[in-house]
Amino acid sequence: MYFWRAEKTKLMPHLSIVSPVYRAEKILPVLVQRITDAVKLITNDFEIILVDDFSPDNSWAVIEELAKENTTIKAIKLSRNFGQHYAITAGLDHAKGEWIVVMDCDLQDRPEEIPLLYKKAQEGFDIVLARRSVRKDKLLKRLFSKYFYKALSYLTGSEQDESVANFGIYHQKVNDAIRQMRESIRYFPTMVQWVGFRTVKIEVQHDERYEGETSYNLRKLLHLAADIILAFSDKPLRILVKGGLLIALIFFVVALIYLIKWFRGDIVILGYTSLIISVWLLSGIIIATLGVVGLYIGKIFEGVKNRPIYLIEKKIND
Repeated sequence: MYFWRAEKTKLMPHLSIVSPVYRAEKILPVLVQRITDAVKLITNDFEIILVDDFSPDNSWAVIEELAKENTTIKAIKLSRNFGQHYAITAGLDHAKGEWIVVMDCDLQDRPEEIPLLYKKAQEGFDIVLARRSVRKDKLLKRLFSKYFYKALSYLTGSEQDESVANFGIYHQKVNDAIRQMRESIRYFPTMVQWVGFRTVKIEVQHDERYEGETSYNLRKLLHLAADIILAFSDKPLRILVKGGLLIALIFFVVALIYLIKWFRGDIVILGYTSLIISVWLLSGIIIATLGVVGLYIGKIFEGVKNRPIYLIEKKIND
């Protein structure tokens, strides 16, 4: 079955599956087979969009072979490593399905859950998110995710669910809305949350990574966290303003106390210790404040360049 979208004046498949690829050469044949088997329970009209984020292994060579054998596979290779959420954006820009599934390539997101997500979407929901009831990640990653999402919720002023990531099914109108967001910093779950629409979360099984190790180390996670906070919230600036006012109030009270003591003749020479503490404390606060403001200015500088979000080196079957 094919659906007609008048505004695009072209036929479109019923279902698109988008998966960013990085260090997955041994996983890809299994991924494609399991996606195909799962999606055929819903429809025979589908496309699988594999976006190679300039993987350093032989992932692209494997994708090329798979795309030659199977025309339902759209293969996209980015010109360099842009990052997972930029690869997702590239896939969404090329997705033509009425419904779009986004999932990771490491098979922790189980393709067998796609029919369950689709069935729930048919109840009238535009977004169905997969909630991982029991995460199979390593302990360190689970702990980091827990406290990262708590901090992110506070700093962005929005609810962030650590059990929900990219895996879900989205109506094309949701994709159209997300595609209008062309800012230089990309984080797919927050963008989905921002656009709204009728949303529901359902429990799914979460598997261990099929092969290899995750490419997200602590440095990359902290960098991603900083980008998300700077892109989606001005709360750090508000915290600095409140902190500055609080410190100014404290030092005003301290200064008033010392002034009263001076008038009473209790102080002849002001203390060296209090002077040094005041200088170092205020200097540190000023430098930190300038640093945060500088980060925001840096992100503004990146944005006004208006460079492409990603660049494509090769495409197959598009």
